[in-house]
Amino acid sequence: MTDGHLFNNILLGGRGGSNPGQLKVHSEGIMWKKQGGGKAIEVDKADITGVTWMKVPRTHQLGIRIKEGISYKFTGFRDPDVGSLTTFFQSSFGITPEEKQLSVSGHNWGEIDLNGNMLSFMVGPKQAFEISLADVAQTQLQGKNDVSLEFHVDDTLGASEKDSLVEISFHIPNSNTQFVGDENRPPAQVFRDKIMSMADVGISGEEAVVVFDGIAILTPRGRYSVELHLSFFRLQGQANDFKIQYSSVVRLFLLPKSNQPHTFVVVTLDPPIRKGQTLYPHIVLQFETDTVVHRSLAMSEDLLHNKYKDRLEASYKGLIHEVFTMILRGLSGAKVTRPGKFRSRQNGYAVKSSLKAEDGILYPLEKGFFFLPKPPTLILNDEIDYVEFERHSAGGTSMHYFDLSVKLKNDQEHVFRNIQKNEYDNLFNFISGKGLKIMNLGDVKAMEGVAAVLRNEDDDVVDPHLEWIKNEAGGESDEEDEDFVADKDDEGSPTDDSDEEESDASESGGEKEKPAKKEAKRDASSSKPVAKRKPKDGDEDGGKKRKQKKKKDPNAPKKAMSAFMFFSNSERDNVRKSNPGMVFTDVGRALGEKWRNMTAEEKEPFEVMTRADQKRYKEAMAGYKSSPAPMNIDSGHESNTE
Repeated sequence: MTDGHLFNNILLGGRGGSNPGQLKVHSEGIMWKKQGGGKAIEVDKADITGVTWMKVPRTHQLGIRIKEGISYKFTGFRDPDVGSLTTFFQSSFGITPEEKQLSVSGHNWGEIDLNGNMLSFMVGPKQAFEISLADVAQTQLQGKNDVSLEFHVDDTLGASEKDSLVEISFHIPNSNTQFVGDENRPPAQVFRDKIMSMADVGISGEEAVVVFDGIAILTPRGRYSVELHLSFFRLQGQANDFKIQYSSVVRLFLLPKSNQPHTFVVVTLDPPIRKGQTLYPHIVLQFETDTVVHRSLAMSEDLLHNKYKDRLEASYKGLIHEVFTMILRGLSGAKVTRPGKFRSRQNGYAVKSSLKAEDGILYPLEKGFFFLPKPPTLILNDEIDYVEFERHSAGGTSMHYFDLSVKLKNDQEHVFRNIQKNEYDNLFNFISGKGLKIMNLGDVKAMEGVAAVLRNEDDDVVDPHLEWIKNEAGGESDEEDEDFVADKDDEGSPTDDSDEEESDASESGGEKEKPAKKEAKRDASSSKPVAKRKPKDGDEDGGKKRKQKKKKDPNAPKKAMSAFMFFSNSERDNVRKSNPGMVFTDVGRALGEKWRNMTAEEKEPFEVMTRADQKRYKEAMAGYKSSPAPMNIDSGHESNTE
């Protein structure tokens, strides 16, 4: 790039660990984006007050200090990067980076350097460690010489790291000359008071600025009391209690539900919170749209005007979701995303759909898609490789619905199913207006609508229900039918196989009365899709008279199973255990979705099983065909087929 430098695999360090990402240093400032999407940090050139370099094991660390006293640490630079970036900072920012050295002696005694919002522990001229005072929740004086600092226990810190710093203690002897005290106020007390003034902790830091009681939260599910504090917010429920730093809040979404008196407020986190073994990157709150509230902030006027000027007001009155969002935005500094220009047929902001057997609504936003409420799935336009409109494959209902498949650049795929056909035009026009690549339409014009999609007969998506029926029926195929061709004079036996879904008896045999039980079965199966076959060459009566399909010999070998069926048999019980009460069709749909998202390496064990089964079937068929002609099942006489 001509305007600066771009670095990959740069780690952003913090109390909860480090995250890899991409760092861009340009003439207007710096920008870091987390790898795979999520947290992003942007620092304007005018806000940078200092730049430091430090040699750490195997690499170099870049420190950026801004006006608010906050310091960012980026690790992963090579030796040539230090020289080129130093020159760039001098020429573009007018700042000469300072060289700092890391102490590796292991000494736990030294001096404390308080600079802005950072505390550095120095062993001689070298730095042993550095902590941010913004993370300090409380400080206590233990005895006369010990001071302990307790850090915020953030539930997002444990999402990606096993350990995080929660407390540290300092011993300050009476002979200390850096923090001079007296008989009534020892040096440890002077140090504690200094920390309290810089970290803004104490009683005011523990009181909630505002509280919203009895809020319904859909993810993680429950009813919580939401407390908004100065540096964090807390979700207190009957069974769970979450404490989340505002630094983990990436973005807020305010999304009204279509034709319903509720509004979603989504808090996107990075890193996410953890409940058991489940991670929650999105907190989905649901408010009643028409509820009006009045809230006053428990905050001093000096703090309100000095720190939160132009961000917060002393009191708010209005709709509850608007009041909650404005206060949370002012405290966290996160941006708010609202519905864009998309409108559905009912003039709503979203369309009904389903994802992974869960019903919900899909919001087409200006910069992505958001599926709510469960599982909350955010897809940014920058992550999308292409989208594809697919006809619905649910038999007779295919003309009323269609599916939207979104393929990401990392080969992950999301399929939003059961979207009503009349939403196609608005959805297609909105997606095409965003410049996203649409795969399967080709030269078909948008005005042809969903009918063009539904006319597409090349549907190679695995149908779990059809696969199950084929294997339960013995895996019959068109090739096997050729081995059992009925004689033209044979109109078929009135006692067909009870396992057949429908009878292929000739219509010309109407003079023979069919049993009532058989007619009932024909009616019951009339709603199921029937595969139509073209008459074979030389059969002039193919369009008028259908051949009787003979009953399959029970002694014939069972056809080889597909790799998908081996996979289904092994995973079906797991899906049912994870989703109690799920109906059969939804289980099949979930298995098909999981199969499509598997890699070739993950499918290989089942492919091996299929190849072995195919070998077994070929050997069994060879022996079966070489054996004496089987008896005709219907008449009890020898088969006259040659």
